[in-house]
Amino acid sequence: MDNIRRLLTLMTGDEKHDPASYSTLDVLRVLYERVLDVSPETVDDPRRDRLLLSKGHGPAAYYAVLCDRGFIPEAWLRDWGSFDSPLGYHPDRNLVPGVEISSGSLGHGLPLAVGTALGLRAPGIDSRVVVLVGDAELDEGSNHEALELAAALGLDALTVVVVDNRSSSYAVPGRIAERFATEGWHVATIDGRDHDELETALTQRPVGVPNVVVATVIEEELAA
Repeated sequence: MDNIRRLLTLMTGDEKHDPASYSTLDVLRVLYERVLDVSPETVDDPRRDRLLLSKGHGPAAYYAVLCDRGFIPEAWLRDWGSFDSPLGYHPDRNLVPGVEISSGSLGHGLPLAVGTALGLRAPGIDSRVVVLVGDAELDEGSNHEALELAAALGLDALTVVVVDNRSSSYAVPGRIAERFATEGWHVATIDGRDHDELETALTQRPVGVPNVVVATVIEEELAA
């Protein structure tokens, strides 16, 4: 068992959302290990890369990766979700170092990411803004407005990662990619468990258009 999976075993009590957590694990690992330019020492640096976890329900994998990378101590994991713990069942940006947004109420992350990318463009900061969303939350109208605006503004610092575990009737194979492509996004559909495929897709920086990576995770593989 590697360290991140060991850290995951320390967190119990939110088994309802375990699949939501496991489906994001590989994407989060690749982002923090291979892609994002952010560290515990640069969490307040305006030029840091940013990961916005819109899929904030069931954040155990997120906490395990943050712990592995040194953002939070391992001691926090054992009593997560308890009254005195900074680690809630939804992440809180005011309590957890490295957390960019308080999330869990679905449909908010992509609009916030669009605003973040636009705000960074104003002073000429070219940092990456990556937002991780679930396939089901794309049913929220706020996401459709945001993805249309991002394309219209040419926010090429923005990458959306859609973890597609087919948990929604919206998630007909190919339909998510088609929706983004219609608005002019650069689109890649990949195996959400393949770290090399993830790295290649997540490091894309198309000029003048935002980037979306549809990371497919088949349901029976979630706990693998």
